[in-house]
Amino acid sequence: MELMIPLKNQPGWPYYSQIYNYIKNEIVKGNLKPAVRLPSTRLLAEHLKVSRSTTQMAYEQLLSEGYIESVPCRGYFVLKIDGLIHTGQETLKSQPSFFTAAKEEVGEKKKWDVDFSPRGIDLCNFPFNTWRRISKNTLIDDNREIFAAGDPQGEYLFREAIRSYLHSARGVNCLPEQIIVGAGSEYLLMLLSQILGRDRTIAMENPTYRQAYRVFDSLQYQVVPVDMDQSGMDVSLLEKSGADIAYVMPSHQYPTGIIMPVKRRQELLAWAYQQENRYLIEDDYDSEFRYKGKPIPALQGMDDRERVIYCGTFSKSIAPAIRVSYVVLPIPLYQIYQKRISFYASTVSRIDQNILYQFLSEGHYERHLNRMRAVYKSKHDVLTAGLKSFEDQFLIGGEHAGLHLLLTDRKGRSEEELVLRAEKKNVKVYGLSGSFIHKEHNKYPPTVILGFANLTETEIQKGIALLEEAWSVDGSKGGSS
Repeated sequence: MELMIPLKNQPGWPYYSQIYNYIKNEIVKGNLKPAVRLPSTRLLAEHLKVSRSTTQMAYEQLLSEGYIESVPCRGYFVLKIDGLIHTGQETLKSQPSFFTAAKEEVGEKKKWDVDFSPRGIDLCNFPFNTWRRISKNTLIDDNREIFAAGDPQGEYLFREAIRSYLHSARGVNCLPEQIIVGAGSEYLLMLLSQILGRDRTIAMENPTYRQAYRVFDSLQYQVVPVDMDQSGMDVSLLEKSGADIAYVMPSHQYPTGIIMPVKRRQELLAWAYQQENRYLIEDDYDSEFRYKGKPIPALQGMDDRERVIYCGTFSKSIAPAIRVSYVVLPIPLYQIYQKRISFYASTVSRIDQNILYQFLSEGHYERHLNRMRAVYKSKHDVLTAGLKSFEDQFLIGGEHAGLHLLLTDRKGRSEEELVLRAEKKNVKVYGLSGSFIHKEHNKYPPTVILGFANLTETEIQKGIALLEEAWSVDGSKGGSS
């Protein structure tokens, strides 16, 4: 089928985002029915007169959010979205209020004047020209080999480029053989479960990155939350938890923003060294973005007994749709990988790996990171400057690194009240409570998260002005009613 997508040349609204939004809205509205086959990325790119990488990025986002699925050798198909699309007329008639409410809820997500999402990144500064040139050069020759099955761990030259970057920028010590490339962190955690075995108890920081928890929970691991202090995961509580694996984010903990000092890192390593089968999983997802001092070296670089499993991704530093992550296995676990599951095929195409390899090896990645650090620091500074007027109402934390800040209430208001009062001004903020594995483990005072990566500086200033009205101490206190 053909899709008549009206593309507009508007600054700040890239073509891939317009394609993604159009298809998503057509699915939500029911105009694209479940099981309908979509045009291939190549045909859609030719029809719309855009690059194939543009349509691929749009489809990857739709895939990751569950609006479409990719069927090998057949193509892309629309998925049924339960609760939003009903094909039976009887269901529509019997539940009109539910259907209307669902449509209103979807529509409401688009009405935010400012959305302080902590999950977004700045795609306006994506190096499209460089990416387009590398993509074109990758396919310009009749290189048949690149379409054949490649190394299950990922292409060797690509892994060597990752190793070189990790060693110079993060202080990680490893060989290319220890690196496994995969399509997203979730896949690599599932792969890791095959190596570690299921008879494990995993400790996670409280609060934590819930997506990782969902993966562990779906794999039926016993997961225990361990409280943190100002230095990160409390090792004395970790010892009491009975866990033999600890999942930590030492360089910039999400969502609290805690940067783990050397002493606490040494304590975590000492905990891991006490017993033979203990391991630390180090999630280093956004360590590149630090605005004061130098980046904090990875915990893995301090490990001299092969107990740290290092996980990284290009999703935050380049684009979510890239869907390329990697894990560095300690040598004993790499040996288990070789014996048990080295037959698993790579989930990242050789074409994408080749593009990323050139992007890294030619220095584009480092230049892009330097540019994005400057962009994010400017946005960070605008946000922190604007929040100075909030200091009598909130304790502001998490600054100097990462892509979000935390505002902890000083005036006795609930998190729900703060969120609802912001919503009344068409501003979306996010509660810290969403980062706890279980609600009863939330011992923190009311706190909201403000992400800034996907906002312009003008939007940040607008959002601050609206929040000042929403949270004015002299204003209405009835926001939660």
